[in-house]
Amino acid sequence: MAYEIPVTQARAELAELINRVVYGGERVVVTRHGKPLVAFVSAADLQRLEEIEAAAEERAEEQVISTVSSMRPTSSAPGERRRFGIAAEHNGPDAGDRRPGREE
Repeated sequence: MAYEIPVTQARAELAELINRVVYGGERVVVTRHGKPLVAFVSAADLQRLEEIEAAAEERAEEQVISTVSSMRPTSSAPGERRRFGIAAEHNGPDAGDRRPGREE
């Protein structure tokens, strides 16, 4: 359980709060209007948190690689050009620009 303290009080008691974290093993949450702003944690706690985040990022990256590598290429119809996974069609120079708002 973390010790909560308003930011105005935390300013006045910063040295004491640091000692509570470092020597008392406490976690201190600084609040403003009752809502958490920041937390003081030991360097060891911070290191553990960073290790957990790094492991989670690695797992997410491995999952993306696994998903991408398991996808099968799709086949195109004969004569159809594909670019960036989207069917591309070219109707020649007389086709005009058919994007919305480009009527001639």
